[in-house]
Amino acid sequence: MFNQVLNEAINLVNKGETEEGLNLLANILPTLHDEEKLQLADQYFQWGIIDKAHDIIEELHFLYPEETQITLFLAELYLDLEKEEQAIELLNQIPIEDEAYPQALLLLADLYQMQGLAEVSEQKLQEVKLLLPDEPVIDFALGEFYFHQGQYKHAIPYYETIIMVSNSFSGVFIDQRLAECLSSIGEFEEALDYYKQAADKHEDLTTLFGYAFTAYQGGFSKTAIQQFLKLKEADPHYSSLYLYLAKAYEQEGLLQESIKTVQEGIKFDEYNKELYLYGAKVAIKSGYMNDAKQLLRESLAIDPGHIEAALTLTNIFLQEEEFDDVIDVISECKKYGEEDPQFEWNLARAYHQKEEYTQALNHYQLAYNSFKDQRDFLYEYGYFLMEESRRKEAKEVFGRILRQDPSNVEIGEILLQLEDEF
Repeated sequence: MFNQVLNEAINLVNKGETEEGLNLLANILPTLHDEEKLQLADQYFQWGIIDKAHDIIEELHFLYPEETQITLFLAELYLDLEKEEQAIELLNQIPIEDEAYPQALLLLADLYQMQGLAEVSEQKLQEVKLLLPDEPVIDFALGEFYFHQGQYKHAIPYYETIIMVSNSFSGVFIDQRLAECLSSIGEFEEALDYYKQAADKHEDLTTLFGYAFTAYQGGFSKTAIQQFLKLKEADPHYSSLYLYLAKAYEQEGLLQESIKTVQEGIKFDEYNKELYLYGAKVAIKSGYMNDAKQLLRESLAIDPGHIEAALTLTNIFLQEEEFDDVIDVISECKKYGEEDPQFEWNLARAYHQKEEYTQALNHYQLAYNSFKDQRDFLYEYGYFLMEESRRKEAKEVFGRILRQDPSNVEIGEILLQLEDEF
């Protein structure tokens, strides 16, 4: 009779008459046999009513401490209730000769990993692998462990073992995992084979992006473009694709398509400063300097301390002899605490051209330590010092050039001239 009432109550909950069903279960609980209580606890667990399942299983564990399946169930409930220490203590009581011992090791591995004890977790998994060397669930657990630890090379053999049996495990596609692992260690061609398999079977957005990005990384830009375009067609709001699609177009020499892709990407991701910066670089390469300046200003509007954008923009201003703009952009960037030796060199050039020689000298001096082995800088700085009649300092700078290039006749003559003055 009670079994019939139990089943009736469970059916009520499953049909959506939750309150009535749960009330009936609460009323009949004291009358249930222990096996029926175990059935009810499992049902509570499936419904996500963990506390009620826990109360029943804790009682059953007290009555049947030798029943390891009940012990394992209680440990899982402790895990869901975030009582990791109690779960670990319970699982460590299961003896090595018990048939449930491997399952206990798997649970312990999960628990130790949750606690950040990766080495202990790995030890438990390797121990259970020795006990059950041909069990796919163990290979999957080890593959997943190493994958999530970023140890992709270690994960690959376990996934390769699994894929010979099945292409999916616990909802995870193994070909996709292998593709990600191989891509992460730079084995792009082999990764692409697995991505192709994965994309043919389950063309989800993550797989498409991984396939396209790996092709881009491996220099297979035509494949990258093809897959990024598929991804864009599937979901144009997948904003991460636009930067790499633009880069793939550039690799193929398709600069107009690259710029157009950047413009499309900005519509979906208007605060992506790297997209503006990259678009500016392609615009410079294409000779569209006004577009480049606009894109760089947009990047700096998003992040006024963006050093690369500031340097790229000031380099354009130097070429176009817009020296006040050079000073303004770098000054603004410095307000945000950003410093770069190239800032000092660019400021020195700008002040030099504005004939503000004291300021120019100051910034050349600040740049000197960073660029004292760079010949272009030394030439420029040395001639500036000569113009300013700072002969002794000029001699030191030109001397550095000659030490780097002893056969430089031009610099040798300048140094002889400077020697005659002392």
